[in-house]
Amino acid sequence: MLSKTLHISTSPHITKGVSTDSIMRNVVYALLPVVFFAVYSFGLSAFLVIITSTVACVFTEHYLCKLSKKESTISDWSAVITGLLLGLTLPPIFPLWMAFCGGVIAIALGKYIFGGLGYNVFNPALVGRAVLQASFPVAITTWYPSFLPERFSNIPSSTLAFPFMEPDLDAMSGATPLSAFKFDQVSTATNDLALGLISGSTGETCALLILLGGIYLIARNMMNWRIPVAVLGSAFVLSGIFYLIDSQAYPSPLFMLFSGGLMLGAVFMATDMVASPLTPLGVWIYGAVIGLLTIIIRLWGGLPEGVMYAILLANALSPHIDKMTQSRVYGTTKSKVST
Repeated sequence: MLSKTLHISTSPHITKGVSTDSIMRNVVYALLPVVFFAVYSFGLSAFLVIITSTVACVFTEHYLCKLSKKESTISDWSAVITGLLLGLTLPPIFPLWMAFCGGVIAIALGKYIFGGLGYNVFNPALVGRAVLQASFPVAITTWYPSFLPERFSNIPSSTLAFPFMEPDLDAMSGATPLSAFKFDQVSTATNDLALGLISGSTGETCALLILLGGIYLIARNMMNWRIPVAVLGSAFVLSGIFYLIDSQAYPSPLFMLFSGGLMLGAVFMATDMVASPLTPLGVWIYGAVIGLLTIIIRLWGGLPEGVMYAILLANALSPHIDKMTQSRVYGTTKSKVST
């Protein structure tokens, strides 16, 4: 007669885990194709902006750790991610000294002041960009055409402007697809949007590369796929409703998905593990809030873009969403759990 043996062991039962620095490093890998395409599209100026914001983030984190007599945490790659994302949200001809200030603010105000990695309430890169937008509204809304012939031989004068001096913004500038539609009712071909053949921030590049980076992280179980699906799905549905009502006054859902920073925000910013909810229902609500707010701001706000504000507002709601959607512990009432 065969007997079955029940093996009982002590915790931990997980035999193989993924470290924080491994996850962060893979996020950098997923971002690199986007960065390379941004440099290919806009040239040396975009490269300098991204490098400057990244160096500023790494330097600030290292300096603040030393100032507080703690071990430097730059080896966990989180500061590199913040710098890359911040650089990708900025115009390619953004003055370098402003980009450096944005990197310092992103780490100091968006991350370190809350206690460092794992404690930030808001996405640090978006905190840096929000302060830059409030401080330098003209420079951060001045765009440059992509694929100019001299992009690898000439650097726009505004990029190398001296600190605290008003940049001499070059005469040649190009409107983003969102601003062109919002203010001039000019639409952009979906193919150009998806492939990044447009003016805009350095991160408004090839949407297909952004999606491939997200798929890579999802396949490695390093990203919650529900968040970008909820963001893009809710944005598609709401914009689709208005497009069906009046296709002349409102852009198509595909235009909304591929234009601006929605794709980059949905895949790499809204999915911030610290600033997003933990509960299964909570992540769907969180993503839907971002998608809906983005469309509302784009259609009726004073600015053509709304992704940054949508994600920051959702970050603020994240702990409340978690509290409202947490599961009831077996044998207890929901009211007891919330206390």
